[in-house]
This record gives sequence, structure tokens and C-alpha cells, in this order.
Amino acid sequence: MEFYSGTHESFFDEEQNTPKSPTPLSFKTHHQLNISEIDKECSSPRPLSPIDQLPPQSPESPWTLSPLHPSPSLLFQCLTSLYRHDGNIFSIAVLRDLVFTGSESSRIRVWRKPECMERGYIKAKSGEVRALSAYANMLFSTHRDHRIRVWSISLSDKFRSKKITSLPRRNSFLLFPRSKFQQHHKDCISCLAYYHAEGILYTGSWDKTVKAWRMSDRKCVDSFMAHEDHINGIVVNQEDGCVFTCSSDGSVKIWRRVFGESSHTLTMTLKFQLSPVNALALSRSPDASFLYSGSSDGFINVWEKEKVSGRFNHGGFLHGHRFSVLCLEAIDGLVLSGSEDTTVRVWKREEGTSFHACLAVLDGHRGPVKCLAACLEMDTLAMGFLVHTASLDGTFKIWRVKVFSSETKLTMKLDDADTNDQKKKRAEYEICPVLSPAWVEKKRQG
Repeated sequence: MEFYSGTHESFFDEEQNTPKSPTPLSFKTHHQLNISEIDKECSSPRPLSPIDQLPPQSPESPWTLSPLHPSPSLLFQCLTSLYRHDGNIFSIAVLRDLVFTGSESSRIRVWRKPECMERGYIKAKSGEVRALSAYANMLFSTHRDHRIRVWSISLSDKFRSKKITSLPRRNSFLLFPRSKFQQHHKDCISCLAYYHAEGILYTGSWDKTVKAWRMSDRKCVDSFMAHEDHINGIVVNQEDGCVFTCSSDGSVKIWRRVFGESSHTLTMTLKFQLSPVNALALSRSPDASFLYSGSSDGFINVWEKEKVSGRFNHGGFLHGHRFSVLCLEAIDGLVLSGSEDTTVRVWKREEGTSFHACLAVLDGHRGPVKCLAACLEMDTLAMGFLVHTASLDGTFKIWRVKVFSSETKLTMKLDDADTNDQKKKRAEYEICPVLSPAWVEKKRQG
């Protein structure tokens, strides 16, 4: 259902300027574009401008079909679908009962889960909120002016927010005149990650650098050239502080802070193929640790950590998406991946192995799935999740996913349960995914 809200319980304005509505896109219907034209445009290897909002495509994008039948051990449903006139949604963060979404506008929307009623918004001076991260009572956001804002969030019944600081501070060149490195990012800050134990915020940018910000004194304590191209994703291992970065140069790098210092050193480079890497996710369990990297060729590479040496070895890849993998999330033994092919896939690793099975394909968006966030939900019979997804079709969807154990696995005759209409729908999907006409037109013009 579509949802329009004209009232807000509370909000915080950093400035009074009203954000401009995004310019409407001209578009053709999907039937006016034949499949060969779409395939040709979506397989272009040339880099796209920031306006295109998408990483470059690889000509080797696989067209593997989705599973013909859903897994009997997983059920899912779309709880609601929201649409706001804030332009494309680039980022999602979850903090207890609140969900935050960042978009092309200067407003960060605040929703209450699970029903996702709007609680208000946070307004900043600069829009295009590319990345969001939340921890404790803090929310971190990146903006068009290449700066980071830190917000204090009230978790009481009535939503309140307050800006703590902006990084770097306007007068940072006066406070730290002898700084050995540039504190201001020179291009879009595409990703961020917070190391809880040390209070260090890491930011990755299209200017190819990573910066480390110490929250205790709000100071940039390190800045280093990490990649040869745009940095698209960054995650931190909360157990040992290792920093993982991925880039359009096709590599994933692992960094470790030098003992007793603020500087970072490169410990390992992971590069299995040349396709741009757009997203990372880290999964840790008592028996194993896995790193996942999503690429523009549609593959999700799996890297397994050796227990003795601590090195990450390539353990295979997950093959299912048709186009670029744009976002990843690992939670409690599951991996969720959002793709330019408009779908979200749910993968589960078999215990004691590196083999992953695709349990479900969440098919509902009509444009590339740009970001997602998942959180656990209490359930007595099954492992429950709330999955929040946002697409470049302008919609924000909330899914409820339940994963059953082998003892409580649902049994059903899938072949008998399929109606002719369902079989016809699957056959149509196997030919070509349903894409937003506006998105297809944007890709053609790119």
C-alpha cells in the first residue's frame, strides 16, 4: 500500500530551508524496450557518473534463474510498502524500535517498527544522505557537503534528536593547524562503520581514502589512501578492530591499527575477480568467521577465516543474482543480498561448511534494491526477522521473514500447490525481471 504522511510528532531542523523535490524522470513503458536493449544497457562496462546512482556493470553478469520453488523452511511476507517524495533512498539504519532512512533530500525519516509509522524526521543543512549507522543512542550520517553529522537520539516514547557535532568541524583548520593529513573528504562519503570498543568512526569515500574519527575529542586521527578507485563499503570486526574495505577497483582490503598508535597498516588484499565490489558483510560464529563481498557481476564471494593464521581464504561464491549486488547484510547465520535485478535473496550457510543455499527470493520492488537492514524479531516457533529494503523505484518495504528449524519444517506439496497463474508468473520472471520504466530509461541515458 502507498503511505503519505502530512504530520510529524517531532523533528529537528538544522536549517529552515525546504528541500527541493527531485526532478521527475521521463520514461517509456517496459514494453517499448525490448529485452536485448535492456540487456545491452545493463551490461555496459563503462563507469557511471554519480548521478546514475549505480556502480559500473560487468559484461559477464550471469543470468542464473531464481529457484523454481520456495524453501519449505522459510516463510516471508511484505508487511507494508511506503512511498515518499524524497527521491531515491540510499541508506537505512536500525536502532532498537526506530528505523532511519536517508535519501536525496536533507531529511532523515524516522519510522517505528514493525508497522513503520512515521515518528518524525531530522533535517540537516545538506541532503543526499548516502550512509547511515546507529549505535547506543547515536546516529551517524554522511551528506552532500562531504561531512559527517553525529546525532543524539532519544529512545523514549516521544522521539527527539539533537545534533552533537559535524565532522570535520568548521574551525578544524584552526584547532589542528599542524595536522599531517587532510581532514575533509574531497568526494562523496559512501560508507561508514563504528568501532564500539574504541569509539572510532571509520568513513570511506569516493576520493579513495579512509578516515578514522575519534569520538571522544571529535578529531580525525588517521587518513590513508586505501584503494585505486571509489570506496563503496566498509565494515569493522568488533572483536579485534580489523577494518575491511571494498572498492570499484575490484579488491577487498583488510586493515589493522598499529599497536599503541592511530595509524593503520594493510594486512591483506583479497582479489578474486576484476569486477567492482559494491558491498561487504561480516558473519561471526563460535565455529567460523566469514566475509562476504558483493560485486557488479552478480556474484557474492565468500571468504573464510583460518582459525590459526587468521587469514581469509576464498571459499567459493553465491551465484543467483542477474545484475550487480548493491547491498549485503549478515545476521544470525543468514546472508541477505539486494541487487540491481530488483530482488532480495536470503541465503543460509550449512553448519560446519562454507556451502550456502538460497532459501527465498523477495520479489516486490520495481527498481534496483540500493540498501537493506535486518533485525531479529522474537518468535517461539521460528527464527524471525524484520527486513527493511529500499529501491531506486522510490519505495521502502518492510518484510517479515521466519526461518524454521528442521524439526518444525513446514511440509507441503509444492507442485500441487502451484496454480497455473503462479507457474505462468514464474515463467515470465525467468525470461526477464520486472524493472521500473523510469530506471530503465535512466540506464539508457547513462
